[in-house]
Amino acid sequence: MPRYFTLDEANALLEELRPLVGKMLEIRQKLLDLQPELEPVLRKVLSNGGNQVASQAAVYFEELRELVDRIQASGVELKDINSGLLDFRSLRGGREVYLCWRYGEDAISFWHDIDAGFAGRQPL
Repeated sequence: MPRYFTLDEANALLEELRPLVGKMLEIRQKLLDLQPELEPVLRKVLSNGGNQVASQAAVYFEELRELVDRIQASGVELKDINSGLLDFRSLRGGREVYLCWRYGEDAISFWHDIDAGFAGRQPL
């Protein structure tokens, strides 16, 4: 059953989630930085053993998985790992909507219909 947030509850939880999303974006960037070196390494690893770059990537992937799990365990929906986009399910005018926040925004200032997505964001 989904969790519903008031605007105040969502903004309060945001204080806990903001550093997790920031760390998630840092790890994502580290993985992207490893990508040029990682592709040939992964081919080699498949044929004959380990490598330091592959080991570091595995550590980053595990850290990323743990952060995503922590974010989702709060009842929030992670919509875009590339931009740190979170949706908080809420009720507005008797219908289900999302309170929408993207990393870098000070607070939750937008909402959108469940099926509208980011493009349908409207100011609160």
